[in-house]
Amino acid sequence: MSDSTCRKIRNICILAHVDHGKTTLADHLIAACGGGVLHPKLAGRLRYMDYLDEEQRRAITMKSSSIALQYKDYNINLIDSPGHMDFCSEVSTAARLSDGALVLVDAVEGVHIQTHAVLRQAWVEKLTPCLVLNKIDRLITELKLSPMEAYNRLQRIVHEVNAIVSAYKSEKYLSDVDSLLAGTSGDADQELIEVEDDEEDMFQPQKGNVAFVCALDGWGFCLSHFAEIYASKLGASMTALLKGLWGPRYYHTKKMMIVGKKGLEGVTKDPQPMFVQFVLKPLWQVYQAALETDGDRRMLDKVISTFNLSVPQRELQNKDPKIVLQAVMSRWLPLSDTILSMVVKCMPDPISAQSARISRLLPKRELVVDGPSFGSDVITEAEYVRKCVESCDSSVDAPCVAFVSKMFAVPFKMLPQRGLNGEILNNQPTGEAGESDECFLAFARIFSGVLHSGQKVFVLSAVYDPLKGESMQRHVQEAELQSLYLMMGQGLVPVSSASAGNVVAIQGLGQFILKSATLSSTRNCWPFSSMMFQVAPTLRVAIEPSNPADIGALVKGLRLLNRADPFVEITVSSRGEQVLAAAGEVHLERCIKDLKERFAKVSLEVSPPLVSFKETIEGEGINLLDNSKAFSCSTEYVEKTTPNGRCTIRVQVMKLPCTLTKVLEECSNVLEDIFEGQSRKKDGSLGSHITQDDCELVEGVRKRIVDAIESELESVAKKIDKDRVERCRRMWFEFFQRIWSLGPSQVGPNVLLVPDSGAGNVDSCSQGQRGMLIRGSCDISKRLGFLNTDIQTRSSLTSLEESADETELLCMEAEALKSSIVSGFQLATAAGPLCDEPMWGLAFLVEPYIFRDNSDATNQSDQYGILSGQVMTTVKEACRSAVLQNKPRLVEAMYFCELNTPTEYLGAMYGVLGKMRARVLKEEMQESSSLFTVHAYVPVAESFGFADELRKRTSGAASALLVLSHWEELPEDPFFVPKTEEEIEEFGDGSSVLPNMARKLMNSVRRRKGLHVEEKVVQHATKQRTLARKV
Repeated sequence: MSDSTCRKIRNICILAHVDHGKTTLADHLIAACGGGVLHPKLAGRLRYMDYLDEEQRRAITMKSSSIALQYKDYNINLIDSPGHMDFCSEVSTAARLSDGALVLVDAVEGVHIQTHAVLRQAWVEKLTPCLVLNKIDRLITELKLSPMEAYNRLQRIVHEVNAIVSAYKSEKYLSDVDSLLAGTSGDADQELIEVEDDEEDMFQPQKGNVAFVCALDGWGFCLSHFAEIYASKLGASMTALLKGLWGPRYYHTKKMMIVGKKGLEGVTKDPQPMFVQFVLKPLWQVYQAALETDGDRRMLDKVISTFNLSVPQRELQNKDPKIVLQAVMSRWLPLSDTILSMVVKCMPDPISAQSARISRLLPKRELVVDGPSFGSDVITEAEYVRKCVESCDSSVDAPCVAFVSKMFAVPFKMLPQRGLNGEILNNQPTGEAGESDECFLAFARIFSGVLHSGQKVFVLSAVYDPLKGESMQRHVQEAELQSLYLMMGQGLVPVSSASAGNVVAIQGLGQFILKSATLSSTRNCWPFSSMMFQVAPTLRVAIEPSNPADIGALVKGLRLLNRADPFVEITVSSRGEQVLAAAGEVHLERCIKDLKERFAKVSLEVSPPLVSFKETIEGEGINLLDNSKAFSCSTEYVEKTTPNGRCTIRVQVMKLPCTLTKVLEECSNVLEDIFEGQSRKKDGSLGSHITQDDCELVEGVRKRIVDAIESELESVAKKIDKDRVERCRRMWFEFFQRIWSLGPSQVGPNVLLVPDSGAGNVDSCSQGQRGMLIRGSCDISKRLGFLNTDIQTRSSLTSLEESADETELLCMEAEALKSSIVSGFQLATAAGPLCDEPMWGLAFLVEPYIFRDNSDATNQSDQYGILSGQVMTTVKEACRSAVLQNKPRLVEAMYFCELNTPTEYLGAMYGVLGKMRARVLKEEMQESSSLFTVHAYVPVAESFGFADELRKRTSGAASALLVLSHWEELPEDPFFVPKTEEEIEEFGDGSSVLPNMARKLMNSVRRRKGLHVEEKVVQHATKQRTLARKV
């Protein structure tokens, strides 16, 4: 395919908050340019892209689906995406395959929480967005706004959306400035100018990237449409009119010119902007003429005659005024022409888009060549492949590269039965038993080369590294493509080949790809970067078949569901339960329905939700100096010894500041990417294989960590003197230079610190001998740039004056135990002492001492086990004991809840929030409506059934959207027992104290996991007696 053909392609997705009109807009585009698959009269009511029964029943989109449109000589691949937060993963898959995004905002409801999320998604994926203000008709018919009031409302929405994008730009601006300050001054001036140029508003109606539409009635316009109408009428240029039709611009009728507000002083008392005078007023007049009983129908006739509209008489004579209005408006301002012309004009073709998005899709890897293992031929070919992707090379000789964003299941009966030439296709099930009804297709975008049916390609996982050769064999597979399809919503059209820039469905990759992957015709290709998901699957349930004999069918069904849904997670708990994790209640209900009806086809028993908690210790993290002093100088530590007495472990624990904990948690994926390509040694340290992209990530993480501590210091600076703040700052940076490991899973929000250089040796309690302190390597500190790697670090062992042979033997043994210490820390942070939940925001200082082996028994290792295992267990138990001694607390996940409710149901809504232990943040009334918007935090543990309860109490008038927000510490002590006179007077003595909320939650988790629960079996003990009935 030539470049000219590729430049006629547009790949776009529709993004918006739930119920803002995405699928309705898609209906009108399909009716106009979909090749006759949808009749125009059904557009807006059929919801063509929502072809699943569950989607039609709930009236929401649950998956992203694509359709190919033909507009003039342009091929437009349109991807409709969900707006519900439970299906935000589908938004990520749609955004990765697109080059541009239509961001819809309801003109009445305005910007909502999911609008922020989709704008963020578009920014991260480097998409070119266009703004579509939908439901303009509701400003006229429902809110009864005047044209001036409607203009102010629309202008405020545009400014709000621009402010959101500007916030993302400012993040990039600050990072650019930081990088420029580190660079040369000559280049800095040029790039700073580019950064400043980027500061203008993203969405400007005069630029043509903002559309005002009513998707339900099928009409819409951009400013260029009215500029063309008035250009000849007023004798003005199109450019001048486009600038004047938005903002504080006014038309001076006497001077026949566009002026500012000062230019109309003394001419009129109530000046109206040109957008109100020339755009909104005519629309209001048409609506009033059609809908009001005393409306002037001649206005409609004037519009029809002026613009030569062909409106059938049967529609004009219809008794329903809404049908008459729709007939006139949809022909005067056709929605499809407005949107698709904006898409063609404002959104880039694949060639332009991929050159702009290449840094996100395939980040440049400038490798530091370190030894002969780095193959120059591999690097050369990988760079050539990257250049082909950047230029969207669609030639036959170019390497073929495609990205699969998700796998989706289609019944075999829905596959085309005939090929391009009418031949019968053998689309019959060939899989294993139980998989025969579903065929898995790959939802893919071709970024380079040409894909053919029957072609063999390499399937690369996200961690594949072409430089590692044989060690990466399990991350690359060779597969043969069976068939290629052009997606038409639910329908599939077989094609023999597809070139770069196209979106296709691929058959034959079901057994090779689980969620997403990169397809390449060569092994020497870097995989595409991973997609960003807005939330994590937090709602977990245990599933088992009603009939135990169906367990095999359930396991197969879960495996199929895991492949078909990009966001679901399937795990097996320690008790052997099959655990399904979903994003929310709606997502979970759909997964259960799919399991029962499509994949497993067995009756299921679903447990109550398994809520995740975390464990920490008491403290706010504000008193940094006191905490750090206590941490470095305290004699309060937990000491444990291995069973054979050869190793003693001392552990101290301190709570990290909340801001630092959040940074470590949010950066876990980035840290995983940084450490992913590193060759880990047995003691947990990393190799020196560093890329330029890694350096940028490291710099960003280090900056966020430093900013977190600085923000905490600023918050306490007013309460303490400057010298103390400075000492505290130095102390924290010393801590940052002693980070041995993070946990759990090497990237969690808990820190393992290397013992201080001042720590000495310890006497063995049993033998009276001196021990050797094992010092770990400050590997994480080096990798994050807190410690200069060129500086020779101090000896990792503090040795004693022993004989040379004994010291060398002890040093070798201590060196081998480092990995066991780290493993013990990882085990401890993965399962805390309260209820085996992960720890959160804790710093552990572990001081391990090893002693010489004076035992003459040869079977000592058999009696106690190998020393490394003993050390691992002892470190784990010591860390857990240290947490128990420092006032442990539970941490629960919190949802951010956005509610909309009429005034009369406000009390009922607050009753539901009170029942759910919610904390209300804000309550405000929406302008020009009777709806209240309430923001609150709701604990995840209390949120199940929240939407149903809210609908029942408010008769369906209130709606709520839940988004996972943060983790919050419960202030109650789960082991609280009244001790003081005041506590005993308030709560009673220990025997009658009811368990607090923290204790209840802890016991529920322990009971679910089969752990010991301290509770009274008999609540009210009375003597048993027999009640006899006497006749």
